[in-house]
Amino acid sequence: MFEYKTEILETKIKWLSDKVNEADVLALDELFNERATQGWELVTYSFRASALEAKGATLMTFRKPK
Repeated sequence: MFEYKTEILETKIKWLSDKVNEADVLALDELFNERATQGWELVTYSFRASALEAKGATLMTFRKPK
């Protein structure tokens, strides 16, 4: 049996570009490593861009044994 936790990480993306922002990658790594030390494992993720593609959010679901 597992316990689940879903989080949203807001990110900035460049207008009409698929370039990755280094600060966003560092924030994502920090979140993953923090959750891993708490026993959480990433199960799924989904990126959602805003209508103007000025920013977006990554929806992540973690799990750990109960």
